[in-house]
Amino acid sequence: MTNKQPKYLLIIGGGIFQVPAIKVAKSMGLKVVVTDYNREAEGMLMADYPIEVSTRNINLTVNAAKQFHESCPLDGVMTVGTDASQTVAAVANALNLPGIPFEVAERSTDKIKMRRRLHKMGVAVPRFCPVWTMDDLENAFKEMPLPLVIKPCDNMGARGVKLINERHEASLAFREAKEASISGKLVVEEYMDGPELSLDALIFNGHIQVTGIGDRIIQRAPYFVEVGHTLPSNQPQEKLGLATELFCSAIKALGIDIGAAKGDIKLTKDGPKVIEIAARLSGGWMSTYTYPLATGINLMKAAIEIALGETPADLKQKHDFVSAERAIISTPGKILSIKGVDDARKIKGVKEIIFLKEAGDSVEELRSNVGKTGYVITVAKTREEAIRINELARQTIQIKIGEPSELTWDVLRNNARKKFYISCKACIVCDGVECAGKVPGIGGIGSGSSFTENLHALGRYKVNLRTIHNIKDPDLSINLFGQKLSIPILAAPITGMETNLGGGMDEKEYALAVLNGCIGMGTIGMVGDGASPNKYLIGLEVIKKLGGFGIPIFKPRAFNLDIIKRFKAAEDAGAIAVGIDIDAISFKTMALKSQAVGPKSIEELRELKSHLSVPFILKGIMNAKSALAAIEAGADAIVVSNHGGRVMDTMPGTAEVLPEVVNAVAGRVKILVDGGVREGIDILKMLALGADAVMIGRPICIAAFGGNQEGVEFYLDQKRSELKKAMILTGCPSIKYIDPSVIVRDSKGQLH
Repeated sequence: MTNKQPKYLLIIGGGIFQVPAIKVAKSMGLKVVVTDYNREAEGMLMADYPIEVSTRNINLTVNAAKQFHESCPLDGVMTVGTDASQTVAAVANALNLPGIPFEVAERSTDKIKMRRRLHKMGVAVPRFCPVWTMDDLENAFKEMPLPLVIKPCDNMGARGVKLINERHEASLAFREAKEASISGKLVVEEYMDGPELSLDALIFNGHIQVTGIGDRIIQRAPYFVEVGHTLPSNQPQEKLGLATELFCSAIKALGIDIGAAKGDIKLTKDGPKVIEIAARLSGGWMSTYTYPLATGINLMKAAIEIALGETPADLKQKHDFVSAERAIISTPGKILSIKGVDDARKIKGVKEIIFLKEAGDSVEELRSNVGKTGYVITVAKTREEAIRINELARQTIQIKIGEPSELTWDVLRNNARKKFYISCKACIVCDGVECAGKVPGIGGIGSGSSFTENLHALGRYKVNLRTIHNIKDPDLSINLFGQKLSIPILAAPITGMETNLGGGMDEKEYALAVLNGCIGMGTIGMVGDGASPNKYLIGLEVIKKLGGFGIPIFKPRAFNLDIIKRFKAAEDAGAIAVGIDIDAISFKTMALKSQAVGPKSIEELRELKSHLSVPFILKGIMNAKSALAAIEAGADAIVVSNHGGRVMDTMPGTAEVLPEVVNAVAGRVKILVDGGVREGIDILKMLALGADAVMIGRPICIAAFGGNQEGVEFYLDQKRSELKKAMILTGCPSIKYIDPSVIVRDSKGQLH
């Protein structure tokens, strides 16, 4: 190649499992282009041309590849060790590079489509049922006897895979599988007992060459964690022959006619059955380490040659050794130190020690193939010796574990993102950009401008620093609805866990987390009504359980009798106040559920007020005229709110209209406000503009999803500390001293 123009290879993924392929490609004299969402990934730093784009974002990857291809024509595209086969195929198809059709990659990735195709083509697979809801799972129990295995249809690394032995285990297993699923689609299948094999193959020139068969070691039931593998397998040749035949049949049935394939196959009493097939080489170090160590064949080089449209130059076995890979699994907690690694490396037969964690990192209870501390890879002439050396090396390594790391906002966001699935990304700044137009969902309606304008409106106010005083411990308490609250912050009502938030929590679980978290911090949480007719009962049940410390906010249903019924139930539950979000008269989720809502006249609101003996709140006030009408209707409190930008596009931010409302009200009713409140400084600004208290929605929702009650308490305590600091810096000894003098309007102000 030295006398020719270099060839360009695109490798999808720059993580640790792709690094060996990148190294081999560079050793072959290729120019390597790498895509990954993490610009600091090891493979990205090694690449000749790093391109920052997620391996899962097919369209953006194809566009990026096309742009690169125009100036430097690509000669091939591939991946290894990650489920990016669809992205690889899309690029190959778009640029006419060697590769499988996209639909083949799709059915080699989606476990439901894979099983349907294999079953149709007569390839042995376990009995299975697609699952979307708990009702689907219950129906599966009627079709197939326990034990069963539930798993996401679109994730790898055994994430969310769990054995269900008893019916009472189903709910938790369903939730864990949902959390691990990208799309929310699951599959439940019969449990197959027996040894498990991992196989790799190369496909070229109409030929399938199975390159290696290893014994997988699966432990930690009811989860399916691969703690290691040994290659070659020591299963009887007859069984290996049947497994190989099944593997090749599955490759043909799926339509994988070029490239690589990996398969996981179970040896059952009824013969071998396919667990899954992927259109790539295996991860878990088999294709990159154990197979080359055992055979002397550079499997990665051969796979790269096929990706370039070439015939592999050398697949002849050089020697016949045994290689073992075992995971380093430490107890949960915080890693304080790792010692003995150099001594372990010196042991004869130890070929590689790979650490994925280091001192300071946290280790969680292992429930999938993700989160292992590291790996040891050994080689010897016999199976027993390779395994013995591996065990000795792992015993030599000493990992000291301490208490788990403390809760942080990043931890909460990461936890929440997993539960939200695709409904919310739990962005660093919750600004409505990523989720614009997602209604149903978490975003703002239409362009999302009403959501984002809430933050822009707050950003137009700056804070006056006043530090010559003796205020060291300001009082953050307020009195509201006959209650003394320790902070001027309430949790805004949010419902629709299934409709809007991916079902990562159920309604009761969420209400308990929010209300308990608020009570723990000395304040009040609100619960919503929701589009489903009887959903309000869930929130009221929680309020009653907590002694009435909660406020329900109901939808403006078309018939007052429906609202009065809810008012009566709220008072029976002991709620300290009751409200209506008057702006939900055209809420999209209400229309989707065929729930009649509409505007209310002053007379109709007075009628509703007459049925209440607790404070009456009207939420959704955005101007002085509406505020005065609310007072005339008998409201005890109003909430300046544009419903988080979820009812109408192109509305002003709440901080923009708050001063007008405050002037009109002139202290006759309590004024609450929500919209864009993210930091303690935002709370200070809203109070300076005249609000008696603020309400926070989405961030508290993220906190609840990320850490339940503890998460909500953590977030509120963080806001308490931020507000306290802001009050000290502006010279405010208590909430009542926060007035317009602490802020100044800047018409050119941007988001803070």
